[in-house]
Amino acid sequence: MSEPDLNITLGVEEEFFLVDPESRDLVSDPDPDIFEACERERGPHKVAHEALRAQIETITKVCGSVAEAREALRQTRRLVIESAAKHGVAVMAASSHPFAEWQSQLITPRERYERFAITFQESMRRLVVGGMHVHAGFGDADSRIRVMTATRRYLPLVHALSTSSPFHGGRETGFKSCRLSIMGALPRTSMPGPLLSRADYDRIVAAYQRMQFIETGSELWWDVRPSQDYPTVEMRICDTCPRLDDAVSIVALYASLVRRLLQLDGRGLLPPDPPTEIIAENRWLAQRYGVLAFLGNVWGGGGRVDIQDYAARLVDELANDARDLGCEDELQHVLTIIHDGSSADRQLDHFRLRRLEGDTEEEALRAVVDLVIAETRKGIEVDA
Repeated sequence: MSEPDLNITLGVEEEFFLVDPESRDLVSDPDPDIFEACERERGPHKVAHEALRAQIETITKVCGSVAEAREALRQTRRLVIESAAKHGVAVMAASSHPFAEWQSQLITPRERYERFAITFQESMRRLVVGGMHVHAGFGDADSRIRVMTATRRYLPLVHALSTSSPFHGGRETGFKSCRLSIMGALPRTSMPGPLLSRADYDRIVAAYQRMQFIETGSELWWDVRPSQDYPTVEMRICDTCPRLDDAVSIVALYASLVRRLLQLDGRGLLPPDPPTEIIAENRWLAQRYGVLAFLGNVWGGGGRVDIQDYAARLVDELANDARDLGCEDELQHVLTIIHDGSSADRQLDHFRLRRLEGDTEEEALRAVVDLVIAETRKGIEVDA
């Protein structure tokens, strides 16, 4: 069996919230000039409206390396931050806003979103969340499906690293990521079952279409899926990371995983898939506990494994792939996230510290917004 082509392209989508810097609440009906300014200055990247008017999405250009993806993310973040600042609006990169009321949000006036609002009703109206999606382009249509299936066991770990939505509606949710729970109220979300070929995937899409459940595969909102528009596998499980370094580390981890699994696929050596139900249980543990989770051992032997031990082992296994991709430091940063905590940990610590120092709940929640805004700006070199 011949060695596969190991070239990998990358692209990243990030969904941001637009915030009033005085009240720290979401700007439910932002000035359209913010989006128009982003469109004028976007360069090789793309910007898009999201389901809520208080959100904006960026899509990087196709990148040939993790280093190029880092620079692309720096550019897209700077684009949104500076465009919003010119209209007196701040930007936060997190997957939930600490206290915004979903009842106050407005749906973006686009046919697609208005149709979803009619169909999904309150499930759609409560969807005050955003995420980060990472695209990896590689191989042929069938190898992409096989590698996609093989990535599923790793997705709970990747999600734990990204967690940034511990608050919702002014409350601590008890989860490091409430986003996945809120998304779960919609159909066709969560972990896909094992697929072995593009034909398997096409049959599922065709069945949904025959029953008039979906128009295209873009309405399968799985944690990982084949892209509708590009020859990529799109990892969708991640929360949006305030810190650029954390986001890039996740891109490096995904790219290194894809490279390793693509090699194994080319040799016919992909390991057997764990039951989807067990992967889903680990997914829930990652939502609940983030980088403090003890995950079920889906790599053999049963029992539970400390996420720190598991991540250290995986980083070591992927060291050669990261070296060949030029992202050794970014992959090592995975261990820094686990040691220092994800955004969710920092948000909760900051909230509790402010309460201990005498802030009211409302004041402490506003301080969390300030923390996330500051982290979103860090390292982006924006104009004041």
